[in-house]
Amino acid sequence: MLQHPTARRKAFEVTIYNKHVRAAIKNNQSHDIYGDRWADPQNQNIMASDKFQAMRLINLRYPKQEGFVVEYLSEYQLKI
Repeated sequence: MLQHPTARRKAFEVTIYNKHVRAAIKNNQSHDIYGDRWADPQNQNIMASDKFQAMRLINLRYPKQEGFVVEYLSEYQLKI
């Protein structure tokens, strides 16, 4: 993660995949737009003020209408 959490912004970990890519892979095909890797859960980190803002940002970048599914979202706990 390139940014550090602050008093106003927290780090969140999100796991997402694309259900359309999964369906294509099951039929031995590839998706027209997204790579085959999106059939598997992908971990991303995001900075946001809270979980609600984190979901809004995720949905802007990975829209549900395009088949993206949030499998997991949690505030990242720094291990020191």
